[in-house]
Amino acid sequence: MNRLKLDRSLRRDYLTYAFVIVAYVILQVFSGTKGFSPTLRGQLVPICAYVVMAMSLNLTVGILGELSLGHAGFMSVGAFSGAIAAAALQNAVPSPGLRLAIALVIGAIFAGIVGTVISVPVLRLNGDYLAIVTLAFGQIIKSLIENLYVGVDAAGLHFSFLKPHITLAQGGRMILNGPMGIPNIGKISTFLAGFILIMLTLFIIFNLVRSRAGRAIMALRDNRIAAESVGINVTKYKMMAFVTSAALAGAAGALFALGQNTIVAAKFDFNTSILILVFVVLGGLGNMFGSIIAAAALTILPEALRGFADYRMLIYAVVLILVMLGTNSPQLKGLLKKLVPGKKGEEV
Repeated sequence: MNRLKLDRSLRRDYLTYAFVIVAYVILQVFSGTKGFSPTLRGQLVPICAYVVMAMSLNLTVGILGELSLGHAGFMSVGAFSGAIAAAALQNAVPSPGLRLAIALVIGAIFAGIVGTVISVPVLRLNGDYLAIVTLAFGQIIKSLIENLYVGVDAAGLHFSFLKPHITLAQGGRMILNGPMGIPNIGKISTFLAGFILIMLTLFIIFNLVRSRAGRAIMALRDNRIAAESVGINVTKYKMMAFVTSAALAGAAGALFALGQNTIVAAKFDFNTSILILVFVVLGGLGNMFGSIIAAAALTILPEALRGFADYRMLIYAVVLILVMLGTNSPQLKGLLKKLVPGKKGEEV
């Protein structure tokens, strides 16, 4: 039975890889045709970024079983650190592809560091308390970035906090202007880079989940007391999942930022965290394939239905409530078991 379940799980993983590859090939082919709108073409990089964000949050919410409401904070750390790195390396690294790769790595590293610092006090909490504290940390990160000023000249990077008191040598320029954000970003993010990041994220998450550490993380999710009683280090494995999730969110933030003309800290607010959580819930907790579909669909829909843009968050909230009610309905679960033979419950 366990072997059958493992084979089914691996088959689902391979199908997810195959779906992403096929979707990339189809979109790449059609993006060069006249029928492919410029609006949709411009959405390809943000879709990739949000897909990675949804999968990374699903690692915390679906696999670890802890509710985080500050995921946009990690995205913002990756976005601004990656964009600053790309701007500072513009002359030293003329290749846009190499500069983008460096920016993604730097975004992931800084977000991982912030995730590590935050995880020390946060992961001692559970449930609603953890959600509230992660929400607070997300707002703190946003406020810090809004008061940070960064410039670059021949001597390197210069920083100032609260006030823009930065003296730059001739030829120097400001990169980050506090609440004004980073203007005139060179767009170096590509759909290919987004595809590679999605595949890398799937590889990291799937291999983590199938590993011994992944089984320990899911044991903590299912029953923390029982897991602790058999010697599983709660802090170690919770931090492993949380920091990995934060680092992936940072890489997604860097990819997103380097596909925009301007980014401001206000973009990565509480509403963005809730939006990503909606992707996870609608796609299914622990279901990476569902997260991909939900993130892609809900990123495209606002552009396709611009007339309902003012009601987007209201619609998301209503749908979220309906999904939560439906997934907790014994009648609906019984109906799903009848419609899907062999379905014994939610799978990771």
